[in-house]
Amino acid sequence: MTAQILDRGLTSYRIGDPAGLYPIFDATGSTIAPGRWNTAGTPMIYTSEHFATALLEKLVHGSGRLPPNQHFITITIPRGLSYEVLSPNALANWAKMPATTSKRFGERWCLEKRSLILIVPSAVARPERNILINPAHAEFRHIATSLHEPVFWDRRLFEG
Repeated sequence: MTAQILDRGLTSYRIGDPAGLYPIFDATGSTIAPGRWNTAGTPMIYTSEHFATALLEKLVHGSGRLPPNQHFITITIPRGLSYEVLSPNALANWAKMPATTSKRFGERWCLEKRSLILIVPSAVARPERNILINPAHAEFRHIATSLHEPVFWDRRLFEG
């Protein structure tokens, strides 16, 4: 894959606790609890292309409990920045656990700084996509984030 240049701006979403140990728009958590696309040595910021996908991603990692004090931010990635898109068919076993294949791929992408963002499929909502952001990339400073706003969870999501 080679980096492309965005011909339009992108928006993505991230959910977190603004009173937590780390800011919502921060990669530290990914070094403590690496996700599907990174190892502890490759910090990246996981975001979702849609707010509903961000909710699903938070729910799948929340062990069925209502997450306390969750807020969301809107992330604006302006046109002219670099990106790559990973097709689900381009990386065999990307969704398998343990996530060895996807971690290796994400680590290489991050360390090589090939692009600012990597658009990947969501394992929890296959037609949807997540947007990985490399905070070590030179273009990172061009990203803008909104003020955080509370997430209002529908309690029916947590009923047995």
